[in-house]
Amino acid sequence: MAVLDLDSADQEVAAYRSNESFDTASISKLGILAALLLKAQDEDRALTAAEREDAEEMIRTSDNEAANTLWQTIGEAEGLDAAHERLGLKATKGGPGTSWGLTQTTASDQIRLLRTIFTRGPAASPGPPQGLDQTSRASIRHLMAHITDDQSWGVSAAASPGSRWALKNGWNQRNTTGLWVINSVGHVTVHGHHYLISVLSSGNPSMKSGIKLVERATRAAIGAATTHARPWPQ
Repeated sequence: MAVLDLDSADQEVAAYRSNESFDTASISKLGILAALLLKAQDEDRALTAAEREDAEEMIRTSDNEAANTLWQTIGEAEGLDAAHERLGLKATKGGPGTSWGLTQTTASDQIRLLRTIFTRGPAASPGPPQGLDQTSRASIRHLMAHITDDQSWGVSAAASPGSRWALKNGWNQRNTTGLWVINSVGHVTVHGHHYLISVLSSGNPSMKSGIKLVERATRAAIGAATTHARPWPQ
């Protein structure tokens, strides 16, 4: 897990085993959308109506068919990796073939991606090649803040009551073991402070237990970050 207090002066990331690789499951849909928006920026155009519809379904309802379509549009793993490199991710590798859910990532890289999305003002990656522009970032934030009610779990558990949050969750049961990958990444507001959080997990015996684990970890991460941004003991 990793957490960043956006309002802190030092911008230190509090982290626990944040450089270990995990399957993304559906949190890779954020990267797919970022890659799509970068592609549109490079072509000096807005998303087509079909692309906008697929992007909305992919993030708000986590629709896999929409993700399949946009995965092909961005050039699959090669396109995703190029976009991630451009946005400063260091350890994320696109999944093989059509398996975007098997993209490998780390909690630290997910914080890097979230920073590009939730940074305000000029593009997050100055100079050529340009990063996500303000319109693209606002589009992603809007979709993450309007997911369907049945997916409002995960990092949102740490948010102050009544505060706004934005997230993308991922879940997948592995065929070989029957165990679950449960991930959650996003932005929450706690006592007036704005936090970016990424929590990745695998080996969960059920989806329900994985969600409980991620939500406990999220609350612990916020607690540690509010005390002092530092690595957790290994």
